[in-house]
Amino acid sequence: MEAGQRYWLVGASEGLGRAVAQKLSARGVELALSARSEDRLKDLSDSLPTKSSVHPLDVRNLDEVRKVADDIGPLDGVIFAAGVYWPMVAADWDGEAVEAMCDINFTGAARVMGAVVPQMIARDRGHVVLIGSLSGFRGLPGAIGYGASKAGVMHLAENLHAETVKTNVKVQLVNPGFIKTRLTDKNDFKMPFVMEPEQGADHVVAAMEASRFQTSFPRLFSWLFRGANFLPAPLYYRLFGKG
Repeated sequence: MEAGQRYWLVGASEGLGRAVAQKLSARGVELALSARSEDRLKDLSDSLPTKSSVHPLDVRNLDEVRKVADDIGPLDGVIFAAGVYWPMVAADWDGEAVEAMCDINFTGAARVMGAVVPQMIARDRGHVVLIGSLSGFRGLPGAIGYGASKAGVMHLAENLHAETVKTNVKVQLVNPGFIKTRLTDKNDFKMPFVMEPEQGADHVVAAMEASRFQTSFPRLFSWLFRGANFLPAPLYYRLFGKG
C-alpha cells in the first residue's frame, strides 16, 4: 500500500470504514468510496486530503456492484468493510434482519470480490482486504445471523488466500473485536476491550501494511476467540452456551 495507489473502499460512510478511509487518505491513497448513503459519502470525500470519488452502492444488487466496479476501473486494492448488525437470540428470530445480515455482510462481500478479483488475478497484481469479526470464529449465543455472516466472510478470505498465495495478489483478513459505532450501540451488555473507530482503523491499516494473512484484535481479547477453536465441542458449549 503506497501513496498514489487506488483502493475501492466498500462500507465507507460510517464507523470503522469511514475511519479507515481517513487513515488511508492521510497516507496519500486515492479512494473510490461506496456505501448506500450518498450524502455521507460526499461529506467524507469533501473532508479527505487526497483525491477520492463517490460511488453510491447497495451491495445486495449484483448489477449495481458490477456497474460500479466498471465505472471505477482498474484498482490496486479493494477493502470490504460493509456490514449491518442486530443483536439477536434464536427465540426472537427476525427473518428479515437475519436475511439482511447474511445478504449484506457475506453475500455482498462475495458480489464485490467477484467484480474485482478475477481482473486482479489476470493482471497478477492487487490487494484484497476483508473485514471479518472475532464473533466469526465459533458459534456464540445472541449472534444469530451476524456471527454466521462473518464466519462466511472469514472462510471466503481463506478460499481467496489459498488460491492467490503463490501469486502477486495479496489477500488479507482482519477480525476486529468491539468497535464503538451506531451498530454496537444496539448492544445492552458490557463490551470488553471496546475501541473507538479511529483506534480500530489504526489496527486495520497496520495489518494492511504487514505481510501476514490474518490479523485479529484486540490481541488479548482475540486469544479467547481463537483459542476456543481448540476446545472440544462439549466443553466449549458448556462454557459459552446459553441456558
